[in-house]
Amino acid sequence: MSATTDFIPLNLCVLTVSDTRTAENDSSGDYLATALVDAGHRLVERAMLPDDIYRLRALVSKWIADEGVDGVLVTGGTGFTGRDSTPEALLPLLDKPMPGFGELFRAISVDEIGTSALQSRAFAGVANGTFVFCLPGSTSACRTGWEKLIRAQLDARTRPCNLAGLRPRLRER
Repeated sequence: MSATTDFIPLNLCVLTVSDTRTAENDSSGDYLATALVDAGHRLVERAMLPDDIYRLRALVSKWIADEGVDGVLVTGGTGFTGRDSTPEALLPLLDKPMPGFGELFRAISVDEIGTSALQSRAFAGVANGTFVFCLPGSTSACRTGWEKLIRAQLDARTRPCNLAGLRPRLRER
């Protein structure tokens, strides 16, 4: 779908995955929530859950089942430690993975953090017509993902094309 001349606000949810953060020190979730609202989108719901595959899957399943939710931004749980489980929890929910997102995120990250970028398991895709973006837990990684990839693709005015423009056709069967 091609770009439009009008901005179309999307309804987005933010999930922070962490065993250690609290609402008081969730700088990554704070950043994403503020950034999406500043860009003109609506924050529908925000949550924080520990690294637990089934709780993550249950909440994101609820959001993607809601036709009023256009996208989900997840921060945290994408590393390699024993508790990092965001990919294991959410990849099975995707109808269509978006391999280019993780590839581009890591390519951009190399300029910022060097070869440490290979430790990121950032990914994205579409589940039940809802965009799902999963980023590392650091605020700088969330900033990179939002500013260099997600913001433009969720803006229907981005040329030559964007994800927002695909939204009306995502639930086609």
